[in-house]
Amino acid sequence: MNEVVLYDYWRSSASYRVRIALNMLGIGYKTVSINLLEDEQRSADYLALNPQGFVPTLVIDGRTLTQSLAIIEYLAELRPECGLMPRDIADRQHVRALAYAIAMDIHPICNTHVVAHVMTITGKAEARDEWMKHFIASGLGKVEAMLAETKGEFSFGDQPTMADLCLVPQVYNARRWGVDMTDFRRIADIDGKCAKLPAFQAAHPDRVRS
Repeated sequence: MNEVVLYDYWRSSASYRVRIALNMLGIGYKTVSINLLEDEQRSADYLALNPQGFVPTLVIDGRTLTQSLAIIEYLAELRPECGLMPRDIADRQHVRALAYAIAMDIHPICNTHVVAHVMTITGKAEARDEWMKHFIASGLGKVEAMLAETKGEFSFGDQPTMADLCLVPQVYNARRWGVDMTDFRRIADIDGKCAKLPAFQAAHPDRVRS
């Protein structure tokens, strides 16, 4: 296998998801830090690699992959025995629904470039915190209700799936922004179980910060 390279930002939720997946599959990789605060994602070299200018970008098997969930599904198909996605088609749909509820409904409106624009148009620095707390709490409330329909130790079943890879980084963000987690008992329980697993521990932002 050619060298695996992850273009990463330590606090990016999308990058965090992919780090967990790589760790779960036991795939070693080199990290290239893309500092979003210094606009390195907008450099000509990086845009040539990822035209969207987002992280992560994963170079693996001689291919350049973008979009975290598409990357995770590629890895899941590469190593189906690792269980990132269930074998049953209906179960895969359920896992996708949980993952998408976070990665497509919460994450995009709480991304750094969106919140920066909110602050610009409102002229209020405090708008950022209010925005984050409102949309993360609202989104997690819906995910909590979805999780009430599932059984097992994790978001779907008794081993982590793509849904957990999305949930854990979002919980990290919720705590970072001071979201009240009192009503999200199932979410907190799953997050606590994931926190005990080496693949999740090694991917945590505090462990990879550069």
